Amino acid sequence: MSDLSRPAGPKIIAVANQKGGVGKTTTSINLAAALVEQGKRVLLVDLDPQGNASTGLGIDVDDREYTTYELLLDDIALDKVVMKTSYDDLYIVPATVDLSSADVELLSAEKRSFLLHDALRQTQIDTFNLDYILIDCPPSLNLLTVNAMIAAHSVLVPLQSEFFALEGLSQLMMTIREVRQSGNKELRIEGVVLTMYDKRNNLSQQVEHDARSNLGELVFKTVIPRNVRVSEAPSFAMPVLSYDPQSKGAMAYRSLAKEIIKNNVA
Repeated sequence: MSDLSRPAGPKIIAVANQKGGVGKTTTSINLAAALVEQGKRVLLVDLDPQGNASTGLGIDVDDREYTTYELLLDDIALDKVVMKTSYDDLYIVPATVDLSSADVELLSAEKRSFLLHDALRQTQIDTFNLDYILIDCPPSLNLLTVNAMIAAHSVLVPLQSEFFALEGLSQLMMTIREVRQSGNKELRIEGVVLTMYDKRNNLSQQVEHDARSNLGELVFKTVIPRNVRVSEAPSFAMPVLSYDPQSKGAMAYRSLAKEIIKNNVA
């Protein structure tokens, strides 16, 4: 169903970190909403069996007839699995707990690491006229995450401002290097974004210093603050940009979106 000879379409960014609780899904949802605010058309692919990105954009579990599970394993057409959200120009491929078994089922699939790559390059993708595709990866370095990295042009890494944060990056960087060698030699790091940052906390400042010292320009200028409005927004099934547009969290994600757009201007 895919046509690998087609020219490059939307920019595909995998949002990945094998650690849970680093703000990965929160970043996926709010970055998608912020890119839409900037006039971009965005598809969010929920590749986490928890389905939190789908819930966070108001997609009820009962409405998720087709999901990333079918997209990967049933070679389903994109127009069946892509859903509109309540936000203009923001679409989603939802996920359910069914995806938790996909990692095992993928082991027996031919081209098991390239299934998402091929699915997102179906000719039907052109009908959505997308600028960006964001992939919310699961909190592990499994076959689903490898699929995302092989499908993506780049990887965005949310990094929580906590002790040992940088140590956890080494395994992720190793996986990215392996993917470059085995299936996607063009894969690059979009950047590292510091999340849950508290400027009053010495530890947050130290993590930022260490990250910028070790990673340099890979670290976004924007940092995402620890902000109660960001934490509250998912319980209302909306991005913080809609829940409290003037909050520090909303403004930070707008800033991050502008950085990403600027970095991707040819």
